[in-house]
Amino acid sequence: MVKSRFDLEHIIDLEKWHKLQDSLSLVTKMAIITVDYKGVPVTKHSYCQSFCQGVRQDSYLSEYCQKCDARGGLEAVRLNKPYIYLCHFNILDIAIPIIVDNQYIGAIMAGQIKLRDTDVPLLEQIVSRPTNTETNGKFKALKDDYHSLPILSYEEVTIIADMLFHLCTYIVEEAIHKNTTLDMYKKALSHDINQPSLDTISTSDRTYRNIQAIQNELSSALIETKVKKSASHPFTSSNPVLQPAFDYIYSHKNENFTLQEMAGRCHISPSYFSRIFTKEMGENFSLFIARLKVEWAKQLLETTNLTINQISDDLGFCDAGYFIKTFRKFENLTPSVYRNAYKNP
Repeated sequence: MVKSRFDLEHIIDLEKWHKLQDSLSLVTKMAIITVDYKGVPVTKHSYCQSFCQGVRQDSYLSEYCQKCDARGGLEAVRLNKPYIYLCHFNILDIAIPIIVDNQYIGAIMAGQIKLRDTDVPLLEQIVSRPTNTETNGKFKALKDDYHSLPILSYEEVTIIADMLFHLCTYIVEEAIHKNTTLDMYKKALSHDINQPSLDTISTSDRTYRNIQAIQNELSSALIETKVKKSASHPFTSSNPVLQPAFDYIYSHKNENFTLQEMAGRCHISPSYFSRIFTKEMGENFSLFIARLKVEWAKQLLETTNLTINQISDDLGFCDAGYFIKTFRKFENLTPSVYRNAYKNP
């Protein structure tokens, strides 16, 4: 492979990128690491699962992990899209290619999860590892950690993969822009070293802000998908401590819910409730409730002839004006316009 004039350190500020990588990992519930074209990590793992930590600390098994990263990345660049596969322990991973100047220079690797679905496309185990007594013993020692791996649906995995792919595409575009700008700046300096130039504006700071914006879009999209899926049916929390709150919310749609009241129903302090709720749902309590009520309102607008005032009352809004304002915040149109658009496509 011909060495590119770009490398990952020129494309992204690795220190800043790792902070964003940590945030993306929290939102997606996936471990994430960035590797070069050989599969060698250039960042630390973001929230590496305890099972995978144990495997990667083993000198023999870690070689297979690195082979999975390398081959997964190469397969992703061959397909020019996210590649979803199984590692040598049959754990699901995703490779997102990073390509600059038509050259593959690395990948973002995400995963360390198990699938909830049983009827999914057959996934390839990209690296096979011969079994032996020693490795079987190591697996047994980590068996509890293996069973505690996060579980996602295949649909959630594909949504995350597509969004991370768009993020990688953006990074490539910023890389080209950044290097072009730096070249122009160097040329300007060669003509007049004392001449001030707009090119001195930090492109790395701009890149950081723009990636943060994409991160926020990713978070919002994933949260919206989760709320849409749970709007029709009671939500089952992965944290059983929160379940009494969700049970009450879904059986009392006409009420206004406060964080303090829901914390009391879960028999925990409001501060602890707020912290674990945000971790579970990806956004704070008040924003989640507003978004959920808008989803319920959309169902009523689509399936009933209730007036806007009636829907507002049925969902516990203080008045129709506030209901319309909240609905517009999430949907960028009023409830009436939404109903007309739905019923008259």
